[in-house]
Amino acid sequence: MSQKTVRLTMAQAVARFLTRQMTIIDGKRVPIFGGVFAIFGHGNVAGVGEALYAVRETLPTYRAQNEQGMANAAIAFAKASFRRRFMACTSSIGPGALNMVTSAALAHVNRLPVLFLPGDVFANRRPDPVLQQVEGFGDGTISANDCFRPVSRYFDRITRPEQIIPALRRAMQVLTDPADCGPVTLSLCQDVQAEAYDYPESFFDEKVWVPRRIEPDLDELASAIATLKAAKKPIIIAGGGVLYSEATAELKDFAEKHGIPVVETQAGKSALPHSHPLNMGSVGVTGTSAANRLAEEADVVLAVGSRLQDFTTGSWALFKNDELKIIGLNVQPFDAGKHDGQPLISDARTGLNRMSGGLGGYKADASWTEKARAGKAEWLEAADKATATTNATLPSDAQVIGAVQRARGGRKTTLVCAAGGLPGELHKLWQAEEPGGYHMEYGFSTMGYEVAGGLGVKLAKPDSDVIVMVGDGSYMMLNSEIASSIMLGAKFTIVLLDNAGYGCINRLQMETGGANFNNLLRDTHHVELPQIDFAAHAAAMGAVTRKVGSIPELEAALAETAGETRTTVIVIDTDPLITTETGGHWWDVAVPEVSDREQVKVAREGYEKALQSQRFG
Repeated sequence: MSQKTVRLTMAQAVARFLTRQMTIIDGKRVPIFGGVFAIFGHGNVAGVGEALYAVRETLPTYRAQNEQGMANAAIAFAKASFRRRFMACTSSIGPGALNMVTSAALAHVNRLPVLFLPGDVFANRRPDPVLQQVEGFGDGTISANDCFRPVSRYFDRITRPEQIIPALRRAMQVLTDPADCGPVTLSLCQDVQAEAYDYPESFFDEKVWVPRRIEPDLDELASAIATLKAAKKPIIIAGGGVLYSEATAELKDFAEKHGIPVVETQAGKSALPHSHPLNMGSVGVTGTSAANRLAEEADVVLAVGSRLQDFTTGSWALFKNDELKIIGLNVQPFDAGKHDGQPLISDARTGLNRMSGGLGGYKADASWTEKARAGKAEWLEAADKATATTNATLPSDAQVIGAVQRARGGRKTTLVCAAGGLPGELHKLWQAEEPGGYHMEYGFSTMGYEVAGGLGVKLAKPDSDVIVMVGDGSYMMLNSEIASSIMLGAKFTIVLLDNAGYGCINRLQMETGGANFNNLLRDTHHVELPQIDFAAHAAAMGAVTRKVGSIPELEAALAETAGETRTTVIVIDTDPLITTETGGHWWDVAVPEVSDREQVKVAREGYEKALQSQRFG
């Protein structure tokens, strides 16, 4: 049987294949790849670079400033798209590739799709070692790209041009699979990128990928329904899986029909509108008092699309009911069965609908629902006090959050943040009303995600008012994609809180008995403290900038710059020590058993006492 073929280089085959992958959004067929972020070097410019040039009208290539930055932006694009669309990232061999490994881990932890296409060594080994090659003294097959293996859902090294056929097909399966979703790395040997092969034309047929909605096993479903029907004090933990399943309407209906309060993880925040009476807000270490009080008493926890990490569970010391049962409604069995949970392997939307049908008229005790409502009212009063306006010279993070909320916190706003103390305050205090309106990278807690993340969110949601909140420490780590946003006309607003150091870790250091050491700039080994003009720095990259001296000035600047067409950076000095005292929960951070310092000894005593509340296993 004859097969029609087309002669292409391996890199050209990759580029053409990516242009032919589609999905359905709002009833319209659109490319599933939103584009390719690329920084070219000797390991990819001749092969991948030439191939991307040929398809630039259908698969846009974006020039970034830093490989980690561009990968973070690509991941933010996927997260903001609820995993329905994603991007690819290509770099040269060596440092360019390794700069993306942190981002691969970020995507792996957060279950987010991104396709990495790093250049690699010569498969033919003629120029051995090639520039930037990492040599393994005892293994000739090793390259720097092997670092991607533990942080990729699927990894493949392409040493022959025809290998890209099964590799790309497997890559798409992983990128679109609700359970296995995560980063894929196809390591492209640079000589093979340029080698030609007669590819089957059918390989480039257009293919449409739509979300797979896994139906629950009938026995697991019956068991979960029976467990929930027996509950007197149930709660729902809404994780990121609710958003990725686009099950927010089903969550709302389920909670209302059965009178069950909802608490939210960092990834799940915005799954239910903040204003909904059954939304108790954030849970766990950075939880509200309303959510955590219910969690302490709960006899059944329905965890929907959550991986139940330690911030959600208060290091497994939050739940205090000896009769507690956990139902893990999740597409991934690995997550569904955590801590002896009752697994319900299912898509969130489908699972909630099937459970609700089986529950019939079941409703939580009215006294439990009323307790939830009263607790929320009490929490909102405390939150309003924490976020109220002030004329303090150095306001708190919470007061800055209040200003941003009042000035620009509408339904069209998407708030972006990651790592440090701000996520804890935002988890408690930000009032998200739209699904995806709260965009937090806290699974891997990656400092430097914020600015690049803002760019990715804006590319995914061009009509959204994207607000990035970032501390000075994280900004210093990775800010160069401000320049990329100017290049692309992708305007967003950055509110930069300058507390002169790593304020969050300094507070944690103090809480665990440590001396103020090496976190705030003033506590470092130094000859002279840096006086960084962040507004001037951002302006040098083309941003509109403001430096404000108070909360009222911040609100005014946010209003004045709302109509700007270029990325805007507003800088405000803040207090590194103040945090919202109401709410929250203990977090397991080990304190030294032996120390000469009295503060550490006291902290150790408190630590050992707290450990007694943990539910182990």
